[in-house]
Amino acid sequence: MRRLRLRDGCDIDAGLTDAELARIETQFGFEFADDHRGFLAAGLPVNTRPQPREPGVIYTHSEPWPDWRDGDPADLRELLDWPVHGVLFDVEKNGFWHDSWGPRPDTSASAIAIARRMLVDVPKMVPIYGHRFLPAGRGTYGHPVLSMWQTDVIYYGLDLVDYIGREFGDPDRGEDADRAQPRATVEFWRDLL
Repeated sequence: MRRLRLRDGCDIDAGLTDAELARIETQFGFEFADDHRGFLAAGLPVNTRPQPREPGVIYTHSEPWPDWRDGDPADLRELLDWPVHGVLFDVEKNGFWHDSWGPRPDTSASAIAIARRMLVDVPKMVPIYGHRFLPAGRGTYGHPVLSMWQTDVIYYGLDLVDYIGREFGDPDRGEDADRAQPRATVEFWRDLL
């Protein structure tokens, strides 16, 4: 089988089958958004070469593409938990507190306990590449891609297609994409933008 290649240490393998997608969703308790599902069904990005590392730059993952087909379940769970763990880190270390949680408790331990309970119900974010995420949800599509580093959340693409073009250098992306404004789509996470 001929492998396609994307720049930055990535090949494209055969896409995930419906059975593989169903297994992943059942195992990890979420459903891919329709555009994310279509992307992974068309071809599965796989890490094939070590990523070049710049001195002094912090990298989130040594293998930035989630290995949905053959990855270690604990590693995939860690990627899925990244956004919530980042918020909890900022609650503990940086005084972050979301207004909807009520008054912040006086102790860090109490604040973390309340934040952890509140974060159980926030929409699940699914990793695309490194710390770039899309919200989960069958029957949804067109969400902006979010770059998530603790509570520092920014738009990284108007949608999945725009993100892939921006991150991996699609020369045909066109100037109109630069003028378009993303729209926040998911509760809680949009408040961090």
